[in-house]
Amino acid sequence: MRVALGSDHRGLELKREVANILRQAGHKVDDLGTHGEGPVDYPDVAAAVGKAVTAGTCQRGILICGTGIGMSMAANKVAGIRAALCHNTFQASRARQHNDANVLCLSAEEPPADLAGVLTTFLEAPFLGGRHQRRVDKMDHLERRARETGPHGC
Repeated sequence: MRVALGSDHRGLELKREVANILRQAGHKVDDLGTHGEGPVDYPDVAAAVGKAVTAGTCQRGILICGTGIGMSMAANKVAGIRAALCHNTFQASRARQHNDANVLCLSAEEPPADLAGVLTTFLEAPFLGGRHQRRVDKMDHLERRARETGPHGC
């Protein structure tokens, strides 16, 4: 699988670890930044990863910042992205199976105890469809309405 990977300066060290785990597992990694320790604005990185996923260049994305919250919030502003902040394999599994999440967000300050397990689960767990598809469709509808009418038109 081809994975878009990005972090802000606080997530740089964990991003390097994630890239190594992914490559060892046979995945291709598109490292979209940051590449240095200087401050960077996480919404810019989230946008780059989100665009790589929605364009189809990458099948999944992974974003890392200090808490994972900012990246999650920013990534979910990119049309077509369903980003989930996951701390364990259960959350990663449910994010994929029930929500068809396409971007995993991680906290650099509190990384998952089983980092490799979370990554593997997120990349390999299938979307179950069925009743979950109806819910994903409703989220997509909310997103389309917001684009058409503005944030208060839902």
